[in-house]
Amino acid sequence: MFTSRFNKGRGKRQNEKKLAKPTNDSIALHKKARGKIEIKSKVPVKNRHDLSLAYTPGVAKVSEAIAKDGRLAYDLTSKWNTIAVVSDGTAVLGLGDIGPLGAIPVMEGKAILFKEFGGVDAIPICLATKDTEEIIKTVKNISPSFGGINLEDISAPRCFEIEERLKNELDIPVLHDDQHGTAIVVLAGLINALKVVGKKAANVKVVINGAGAAGIAVSKILLSYGIKNLVLLDSKGIISRGRKDINKYKLDIISRSTAANQDGTLENAMIGADIFVGVSKGNLVTEKMIKSMNKKPIIFAMANPTPEILPPLALAAGAEVAASGRSDFPNQINNVLAFPGLFRGALDARAKEITEAMELTAAKAIAALVKKPTRNKIIPGPFEKGVAKAVAAAVKKLAR
Repeated sequence: MFTSRFNKGRGKRQNEKKLAKPTNDSIALHKKARGKIEIKSKVPVKNRHDLSLAYTPGVAKVSEAIAKDGRLAYDLTSKWNTIAVVSDGTAVLGLGDIGPLGAIPVMEGKAILFKEFGGVDAIPICLATKDTEEIIKTVKNISPSFGGINLEDISAPRCFEIEERLKNELDIPVLHDDQHGTAIVVLAGLINALKVVGKKAANVKVVINGAGAAGIAVSKILLSYGIKNLVLLDSKGIISRGRKDINKYKLDIISRSTAANQDGTLENAMIGADIFVGVSKGNLVTEKMIKSMNKKPIIFAMANPTPEILPPLALAAGAEVAASGRSDFPNQINNVLAFPGLFRGALDARAKEITEAMELTAAKAIAALVKKPTRNKIIPGPFEKGVAKAVAAAVKKLAR
């Protein structure tokens, strides 16, 4: 059993009362704990009898049974509730390629979130390779110990192939959370934002700035939900059909969109748009751009720590709804609303994969938790009770 080392003997979440300084306080916390997770035995080993059951000779019978029928691993071992959180450290938070050692604290943090919000045990696995084939081979080789694989902070476009291959070659759920966790929560927020502004998905123009892991996944789920007119931009501008420097993942998105084929900048793309989704860099969107959008525009500026435009500036420029990735503004788009419940549901259903249908179902379940959406409340907060449970129930029902 895997547990957090930060909540022992604590009362209600004290850190909600006083935000820690992001540098010195965090280092002091990690130094004191010396790692954020630990392994704890679920069975007693107090005497010879206990030892004989948990280990030799009794465990031999368990191993023989599983060797004859591999499905019993889900009933007799921790496989049923344990996932690997795998990273190569090439796209860590806002830090970029800092390597596997630098990725460890983040992966430990992810493990805590899985446990605290979804009751899922997660093991950080940070790999000392950037080679796509080596990563795929390594994950396949360790997969018997796990009920699922969560890929994390692996740079694009390698992350697309790694996830796609592992999904095809493994019989357990595989998810790259930077892609799909983000996409699920964005869709959940947009479902309610569209209600606030009184617009239909099929009739709006969406601009997505950023064509990496998150941008591609957000584009896919929005197109699947019913968005038709979608303009995608990368660091070089609008991705048009005439560009020769785009990969197959970007080409797939624009081939599914009804948006007029055009070149140009973000400023060009924003004219007449109803929704902006930013998964790129800070301070790229101006008030002038928002004023050029359609009436009652929706702004999801999710670059961290500095959004493409700060929500108050977006609202002042005419946005009807503004969201970001930050916790100090309303409408935080936070992946923790999605991945714990998504894996909880998939594990409980013993699903062999996480499908697009599950992701759409998860997004709708999150959106439904906000009974009366308003411009300042389109999505649940990360600490609201019942989010992971609702997502897990919806995903489990669909999977079964």
